[in-house]
Amino acid sequence: MEGYSKCEANFVPLSPISFLERATFVYGKSLSIIYNDMSYTWKETRDRCVKLASALSIIGVNPGKVVATFAPNTPAHYELHFGVPMAGAILSALNTSLDPPALATTLQQLEPQVIFVDHQYIQTVGEAFKLLSHDKTSPPRLVLIGITRCTVVPMNTLDYNDLLSLGKDDFKIIHPNDECDPISINFTSGSTGKPKGVVYSHRSAYLNSLAVIFRYDMKKMPVFLWTVDMFRCNGWCFPWALAALGGTNVCLREVTAEVIFHSIVIHKVTHLCGPPMILDKIASSKTNEQRVVMPTRVDVIVAGPLPSSEIILKVKKFGFDIHHGYGMSEALGPMTNMSLRMSDQKEENNDERVKIRCREGTHNILMENVDVKDPETMTSVPSDGNTIGEIMFRGNTVMLGYLKNMEGTQNVFKGGWYMTRDLGVRNPDGNIVMKDRKLDSIVTNGEIVSTIDIERIIRTHPYVKEVAVVGKPDNVLGETPCAFVTLKDDYSLSSSCIIKFCQEKSLPRSMIPINVCFGTLPMNSTGKVLKYVLRERAKTIGSILGANVTLTI
Repeated sequence: MEGYSKCEANFVPLSPISFLERATFVYGKSLSIIYNDMSYTWKETRDRCVKLASALSIIGVNPGKVVATFAPNTPAHYELHFGVPMAGAILSALNTSLDPPALATTLQQLEPQVIFVDHQYIQTVGEAFKLLSHDKTSPPRLVLIGITRCTVVPMNTLDYNDLLSLGKDDFKIIHPNDECDPISINFTSGSTGKPKGVVYSHRSAYLNSLAVIFRYDMKKMPVFLWTVDMFRCNGWCFPWALAALGGTNVCLREVTAEVIFHSIVIHKVTHLCGPPMILDKIASSKTNEQRVVMPTRVDVIVAGPLPSSEIILKVKKFGFDIHHGYGMSEALGPMTNMSLRMSDQKEENNDERVKIRCREGTHNILMENVDVKDPETMTSVPSDGNTIGEIMFRGNTVMLGYLKNMEGTQNVFKGGWYMTRDLGVRNPDGNIVMKDRKLDSIVTNGEIVSTIDIERIIRTHPYVKEVAVVGKPDNVLGETPCAFVTLKDDYSLSSSCIIKFCQEKSLPRSMIPINVCFGTLPMNSTGKVLKYVLRERAKTIGSILGANVTLTI
């Protein structure tokens, strides 16, 4: 076949930078950002991002270098999602829950030239810098966002607004030569080990931003309330998706039920998202003071273990449409989506008034394929809802790999698939249901038992606040379930009460905990339960305690 030519006229490397440039032309006078009494238009946001990119170049940030952030969801953090890649640099938004030692370790791995720090976290960063100095590691240059009362800041610290004033309006934006060049680095939670730096490309960020728009049926000029942290997979790519649609970003420093309802009324919010705890916050609001008639349809997207049916029903009654996603950092956030639907049908093993239909659903339009396979033979498991395999995916919205970890990258890419290390089943309708992390699953008498399914049942107990289930060694069965439970304030229970509750919910015998321990669950600095710690604790009680013994964790 002759007569065709790949050239600059018909091929431009994909990058979400282009979304901002188009937004300036199409939506220039429309609001891009609202934060307290501050607001910007899309033209103003574009101009600020160009000056930011220019200023970064002036202070020596060259293309390919890393720029870190340690900040909440403020306008500056949003601008950095465009300004840094427009300078040809790579953005790494760090989890603000990191303590100084964890932050210092992350910075050693990341080696950023500059770190943008919100004034709220200057003390944490200062302590991390001291640890770096003790290890004879030069800390990055610090740019402070906002005013702080702290009298001691590192030398050569710049103020964010002063930095912007250095920038030039006519700076020539640096677009990627190759769309597979890195645009950002996001770190995993580290719940199963040391956090890994997940590298995203301009191409994957561009395509996943479009996938977000399709996935949640977003129309032009939506109003997005920032209840998901921008450090979580670059805010699930919503910073770039909002620019593509000319939407409005309502930035928040702190997320409360009061702020959520107030923002919905004042700004006519259409979308918000985050971990499932956002549903708890909404459901726990004081209805007499905070419940309002929704002026708009509000879609709330959550990813992670869902709270009880009672909480979900309350949120639905407020007028929210709830979507449940499944994903991970390596997939740039949630990659599947399913709306939660309520039914009056009563399940035999569930005495609640409603039945929640929730599956992880189907993959987004730009993820080529998601499957459940036997990891040894790489053949798909039957769509029977029972056969357990490993969830795998491949497509255009997958990470480039792990930062400075080629072995780790090669281990998770096999036969053209990304291996999630998550166990799941495929239902007859084709939808995928995650059952457990491979490391967390329990094998009892040769049967794989899902800790997530057990936790989902125990979590519905009205006295239970948090729960984590792990396997404990058993000389006969191999492993048996051991539940670690945190109760709500002012409540008390015995282990036998939890066990009886599981029996009344008609859980199979293999899924009923043999031991139940009460106390505060161990978590890392990012808020993830450290199940490997609980597994070690379970080993110490497995051969000693009976079913009706109550322990303190």
